[in-house]
Amino acid sequence: MPTVSVIIPTYNRAKPLQRTLDSVLAQTHEDLEAIVVDDASSDETASVMESYDDPRVTFIEHETNKGGSAARNTGIEHATGEYMAFLDSDDEWLPRKLERQVDLLERRSDEWVAAYCGVEMVSESEPGAIRKLATHLFSRRAVTEGKEGGEELVREVLSDDLHTSAGSTLIVRSDVVEAIDGFDESFARFQDSEFLIRVLQQGKLAYVNAPLVRRHESGNPSASDLEVADQHYLQTFSETVSDLEAQGYDVIGAHRYMLGKAFIGEGNLVRGARYLVRGRRPRPRQYPGLAATLFSGVQRRLG
Repeated sequence: MPTVSVIIPTYNRAKPLQRTLDSVLAQTHEDLEAIVVDDASSDETASVMESYDDPRVTFIEHETNKGGSAARNTGIEHATGEYMAFLDSDDEWLPRKLERQVDLLERRSDEWVAAYCGVEMVSESEPGAIRKLATHLFSRRAVTEGKEGGEELVREVLSDDLHTSAGSTLIVRSDVVEAIDGFDESFARFQDSEFLIRVLQQGKLAYVNAPLVRRHESGNPSASDLEVADQHYLQTFSETVSDLEAQGYDVIGAHRYMLGKAFIGEGNLVRGARYLVRGRRPRPRQYPGLAATLFSGVQRRLG
């Protein structure tokens, strides 16, 4: 039985998949299995996987497209490790990612059931000069340390204040994953946050203070799709949201701000502004992103 089962769901990502899987097989923690679940791709994914002759690699194919959550659950069903780690098929790990996370959890008490780590964002295209200038003028450079804890972190996740990039950073004890029945397949978006909230209800989340994951930007869902998914997300945790709002946490305002940015970024300035005026006031660290989004939205509108 390997220490870690790495679950990689994929769909039509034959080109980046090789980079992703190679980063798993290059881990300094070698006691692992990599389970790649192809969610009925129509590209060369199967051909890419045929090039791997490593007993640690398992390749599973869905006959029909079922979605990312279902693909992860298929991987969970076949996992045999003490821990399960999740990785999106266009991201990659630095070599010591699993070593440092496993070591951290092994040194903690049993109440620490999961760990995440820092992330380095990788842009596939060079930002324009105006966007660079907006970021420079509005940003306040500050080091934000990752947060650790238990169920109290649920409010941070729901309030959009804790971004763990769980789909590529998270490692969880397998018994916990089984106890919460894996991923909720009704979620097309926010599945990582929804999953993490239920993990936090089982135990504590640890943090490795190092950027051990390289996340590659691969596009965003449409604002309308995000709006529908966000309603489902908030409805799922409606009781918790109501309790947090009663305690003074502006959860709904944070989500309005997020949706406002999404619509503005698409050039739908009026609809975006309606969300923003009812949303939570942006924090200083959010100014650069808001400025860049506004510039991008105006460009689209004028174009």
